Amino acid sequence: MKIGIVGNYGNDNNGDESILFGILQQVKQTFSVTNEDITVFSNNTQQTSERYGVHSYPLYYKKGNLYKTFIHTFRNNKEYVSNFDLLIIGGGGILMDFYRREAHLYLTYAMMAKQCNIPYIIYGCGAGPLDTLSGKISIRLMCRYAANMSVRDPQSKQLLQSIGVKKPIEIIGDPAFTLKADRENYAEKPKNIGVSAVPYYNANYWPEGDVAKYEKYITSMAKNLDNVIANQNVNITFFATKFPQDVTVTKDIQKKMQFKQQTNIIDENLVPERLLEVTGALDIVIGTRLHSLILATNSETPIIAVSYHTKVQDFMSFVDASDRCLQMQDLQDDEEALSNVVGRLSSNWQQSIAETKQIATQIHQEAMHGQELMKKAVTRL
Repeated sequence: MKIGIVGNYGNDNNGDESILFGILQQVKQTFSVTNEDITVFSNNTQQTSERYGVHSYPLYYKKGNLYKTFIHTFRNNKEYVSNFDLLIIGGGGILMDFYRREAHLYLTYAMMAKQCNIPYIIYGCGAGPLDTLSGKISIRLMCRYAANMSVRDPQSKQLLQSIGVKKPIEIIGDPAFTLKADRENYAEKPKNIGVSAVPYYNANYWPEGDVAKYEKYITSMAKNLDNVIANQNVNITFFATKFPQDVTVTKDIQKKMQFKQQTNIIDENLVPERLLEVTGALDIVIGTRLHSLILATNSETPIIAVSYHTKVQDFMSFVDASDRCLQMQDLQDDEEALSNVVGRLSSNWQQSIAETKQIATQIHQEAMHGQELMKKAVTRL
């Protein structure tokens, strides 16, 4: 049996690599296949092939404009797709048009599979934002011909239904939730806090960079983290799920902090297994990156979110932790916003740990339901 996987892989985004790692484990368990039977379409084929031991081909072939790129990609990769028994499109937040590429790119793969009469599934994805007509049409068309489809949260399901998707949509959580690690040892009170910081409006990363907004962001983060240290008597460890971009922004934040001597930065490209180790050794994780929050939950570590994107809010709602989700503006309005949330967690520490362990177990079980959807896609033919 031959399986193809397509998603946002090979970008040194170890949140997405955690998704891929989880999907690979599920595929091997579900179909009893080996690495030799699996192909991943990637932005860095050499890295993906060497890291996971699978076949890997370019996700797309850039040719002038978007449409020429997708036509060339279709012609080049269709021959690989034609040899699969199943194509998995997902997971990650790929059902969107924020970068004006994803919706059309993944539709291209869906059309390859349909033309070759190969079943494909949309698997554990996040949806949104979807603001363009062409993006909405592309996602709706991709969903129409899928053997089955699943998303990672209720908000993604609602958005897809709102743009006219009629097919049943399962909610299975993020595929990275299959990477659960049990934890027994906790500090009596939070002492070591981890922080992941996205390069919000950084011109070298963001679709539309804005120097003033970036400056406000790093300044408000620095002031809030200083207050966390001063009020809660803790140490801060910065870590990255997107390397090196996240490390760069944490250095900018650290420079602005008064208590920088009580901080340290892990300046490494942390693969999923290492990220689980890092988050599992911390008492609390304050995350902007979605997968810093997901991996912390996997390691049964309590979380606080700073939301830069609706997917972060949606996730915190999904795990019933909306009261621990701050907006970027909250940090600018109140220099003690983060400290106040950390204080609430600390004052109910044992209850916070118990709730985290419970939700980690629950969403792990939901994510494992995805294996049944993989099986159904193949057996239905």
